[in-house]
Amino acid sequence: MDDIYILSDAMVLSKVGNHLRTLRLKQNITQQNLAEASNVSLSTVKKMEKGEIRSFDAFLRVLRTLGRLDVLQPLVEEPQLSPSEYYDLVATARSHERKRAGRKPNGSVKEESTW
Repeated sequence: MDDIYILSDAMVLSKVGNHLRTLRLKQNITQQNLAEASNVSLSTVKKMEKGEIRSFDAFLRVLRTLGRLDVLQPLVEEPQLSPSEYYDLVATARSHERKRAGRKPNGSVKEESTW
């Protein structure tokens, strides 16, 4: 596979469109049936397969219909914190807690203002 970062946006979209077409054909689904099952127009499916993906919502519906919504799994997973990252996060949150004003200990001398 090509390094995706050296491909132009148009090339990436073209590859995605070709992959959608291949998935559809492997499942023996017509463009019309995919459009109906995904609740998108036939022209949307045709454009997607040409690499013209304009609507992320429609793209999600087509992926779901083709059973490949899992390709987006890394984008929706919550990142896991390591124990040290969790400790740092808790320590930072505690250091920013609001402190209440308290009485000075007995025997303390009140400083006079320099004003």
